Order: sequence, then structure tokens, then C-alpha cells
Amino acid sequence: MVTPMFRFDPVELPPEALALRQEVRAFIAEHQDVMGFFRSSFNRDFSKAMARRGWIGMTWPKQYGGHERSAFERYVVIEEMLVAGAPLSAHYTGDRQSGPNILRFGTEEQKRFFLPRIAAGELTFCIGMSEPNSGSDLAGTRTRAVKVDGGYRINGSKLWTSNAHRADYAILFCKMASDGQQEVDRHAGATQFLLDLKTPGIEIRPVINLLGEHHFNEIFLTDVFVPDSLLLGKEGNGWNQVTSELAFERSAPDRFLVLFQMLREMVRMAGPDPDKATAAALGKLISQLATLRSMSLSIAGMLQDGLQPNNESAVVKDLGTRYEQDIPVVARQLFPTEPELEAVETYVSMIARSTMNAPRFSIQGGTREILRGIIARGLGLR
Repeated sequence: MVTPMFRFDPVELPPEALALRQEVRAFIAEHQDVMGFFRSSFNRDFSKAMARRGWIGMTWPKQYGGHERSAFERYVVIEEMLVAGAPLSAHYTGDRQSGPNILRFGTEEQKRFFLPRIAAGELTFCIGMSEPNSGSDLAGTRTRAVKVDGGYRINGSKLWTSNAHRADYAILFCKMASDGQQEVDRHAGATQFLLDLKTPGIEIRPVINLLGEHHFNEIFLTDVFVPDSLLLGKEGNGWNQVTSELAFERSAPDRFLVLFQMLREMVRMAGPDPDKATAAALGKLISQLATLRSMSLSIAGMLQDGLQPNNESAVVKDLGTRYEQDIPVVARQLFPTEPELEAVETYVSMIARSTMNAPRFSIQGGTREILRGIIARGLGLR
């Protein structure tokens, strides 16, 4: 009999987190003019305003610009911001995963340079993981680093890199160049670097999404020199580091709250006395949301306890992806309309944007196939 290696212990938010929620809502009301439908908007001024309230790097040590608050308090801030459609992209990657990765694996010099700047909303990070022809199969990365005098020479490319055209740094995942022998261990040689995106030899090309917007990018690296001081962690330890980083990315509530405003609009349109079919469909979506939130809060509790919930995060991301892709499908079934991006009516515009955004949910943070492989291994099935 297989014993599941997962845990989703029920947790309750502590009083300080509940009190913080009202403070965050008041802040959002003050900045209502910059709120939107998705959190993907990029606004450095808003990020700096959040930083002044101490809401970036909340759980980090004070010596590195953090505030030593609980994972539950951070959860409340992120949850409220996502529900409101706050423009978080200028700091979100650095706060969610790059900063914690540096905190865990970086040198003292790296911690003192990068972390206070991220916490102040001054430094933007992006993620250099996925590649053409390999997607979420990070073990298949072809970007290679060669050790040279004083640093490393890197060649390769990355794809689907959100905000690379605006970011200051990327945490680059690649492999050390081998001696030409066939690779036995696909994780061998995996290494991470803190990549200054202004470094000579870097070319960033836009990838325009279905909405005609520029969030994604392809990055080309040609003989890019990275000094020894920007090696993150140790050579060959990159697989352990990147899986730790992905646990932070996959565990966040943004994996099921991106379309919350779409769900709220559907409830509004259903009215106080919906028919049975509508009530059943909306009830299912709302109950799924409550379950996902409970699971995500449980992961916040694990992070608070210093654990690494890699398997649990993969479960929430996989279920969250399916959930968010279901919302526009159910919306079109319950309240049919001709989608129009520039429509004056809120619902018509939302249905267009959510439908055209839904395909990317199964890419960001790992494809469903990769996630289910992680889950299967966690269950001892592979």
C-alpha cells in the first residue's frame, strides 16, 4: 500500500494577519486608480508604495531589508492584492521567489546587495528557466556555462521570460559545459547565476500574446560573461536550488486567484435568485476556490515552519491551473456573449481577456505534465 507523502494540515490565520487585512484594503482603496483585471501590470511606483508599508520582503530578516513578519501576514497581503487586481509585476518575482532563493543559497555579499533593493521595490527580477524545444523540462536545458578566468562564459537562450524587457536581473538556470560525454544524470551540472540583463551579449526579443500585449520575451545569450561573484549557490547544485525556488512560485495564491474578478462578476450577473443550473455551476466554482485557498493556506503554514512543500505546491498549482481554465468556459456557458476586448460592458471585456489568457495558465510555473510527474514521484508511483 502506497502511503501519500503529502500533508495539508488545516490552519487558521493568526490575529495579526486578520488585523492586517483591513490595513491592506484601506491601502488598495487609496490606490484604486491603478487597479485592474490581472495582476500582471507593471508599475514601479506602486511597488515602491508597497515597500514603504513594509509589504515586500515581509518574512525576510531585518538585516537584509526585511520585516520578519509571518508567512500568514504575507499571505493576506498577496491575497488582497490579487483579488483587487493590483499591479504587482515590478516586484512580485523578486519578492515571491528570487529573494527567498538568494536568502537561502546566496553569499553574504549577494544577500546584502540584492535583498534590501528588492524589499525597497527598486530592483526587478525575472526568471530565466524555460527554453525553446524543452518548455518546462528544465533538466533538458541547453544553455551552457563554461568556467573562464574570473567567471563564466554563457551561451544559450530562454523563452517565456515575463518582463525580461523591464527587469534588472534574472536568475538564470543553465548547465556547466560537459566534456562531450553522453549525459547520464540529467540534473548533473545544473547551476544558477544572478544575471545582470544589461550585460553585453544579451538580446531580448518580445513575444506578443494573444491579446497583443508584451509580457513574454525570448532571451539570447552570446558569450555572456558572468563574474564569479554572481554565481548563485554552488556549481552543480542548481537542480536542488531551482526546485526550492519553484516551490515558492507554485505555492502562491496567484495560481488560482487571477480570475477572481471574473468569478465575482458572474455571481453579480446571476443575481440573488439564480436558476438551479446556474446556482450549481457557481456553487461548484466557489467550493473549489474555498478548497484551493485552504490548501494554499496550509502551504503558508509549512513555509512558516521552515518546511519545503515541493509536492504540495505542485498539487495546488495543477488543480489551480484547471480551475482557472474552467472559469471562462463556465462563464460562456452560463452567460453567453460575443467577447470583445474593448467593450464598455465589464463582463464582455472580462470574458474576452480571460478566454485569451487561459492558455498560458498551463505553461507558467510548470506544465501540467511536469507537475503530475512531480506528484507521482511524491506518491512513490515513479
